[in-house]
Amino acid sequence: MEGRVSSVQSMGAVDGPGLRYVVFLQGCPLRCAYCHNPETWDLTGGTPYTAEDLCKTILRYRPYFGENGGVTVSGGEPLLQTEFVAELFRRLHEHNIHTALDTAGAGDLSRAKQVLKHTDLVLCDIKFPTEAQYKSHCGGSLQHTVDFMRLTESMHIPLWVRHVVAPGLSDTVESLRAVKALAESFSNLEKIEWLPFKNICAAKYKALHIPFPMGDKPSFSQSHVEALLSKL
Repeated sequence: MEGRVSSVQSMGAVDGPGLRYVVFLQGCPLRCAYCHNPETWDLTGGTPYTAEDLCKTILRYRPYFGENGGVTVSGGEPLLQTEFVAELFRRLHEHNIHTALDTAGAGDLSRAKQVLKHTDLVLCDIKFPTEAQYKSHCGGSLQHTVDFMRLTESMHIPLWVRHVVAPGLSDTVESLRAVKALAESFSNLEKIEWLPFKNICAAKYKALHIPFPMGDKPSFSQSHVEALLSKL
């Protein structure tokens, strides 16, 4: 089984528990206004790998992530390559390696089940708290993401919710409260990660000759986000 990989990070520290080997896959159906990885949009880009070869590569890094870390597959949207991710996770489980799926839940839910069968943790992005904002600012569907998260709940997979706090889009107390309430409606929720918007990706858009909708917005600091959260 072959997939297309945009890049890898051998010692990631922010994409799941412990140190992680992070695989960023190609392909995404969304066009989020604040997307940090526009180079992953094209499903035909990146480098082809078989699940077997990628697993062999990952195993060489096991001394670094050990038993407390593992492997996270991100994107792009990894649910666009469900067969590849399912096969990779299955092989990793044969070696007792913890698997995490970093997703917006934007793929085919019927196919997502085969990935979730081999997934130990789901990190799911809630982009915005309303359907109108999803349509306007990322071209996706809030209900589809909710349906995906309900699937993880029904399969008893631990869930971490992630949300980017973006200037002018999702940086109000009311918006954050709505995201928090939605996340806390899931019985399998373990934590919410509030991520400050960063504009350091602007150089990627320039190199790709793609307009960056948030190019004129300043980066948020973690302290700014924490100040907003203190008002919830």
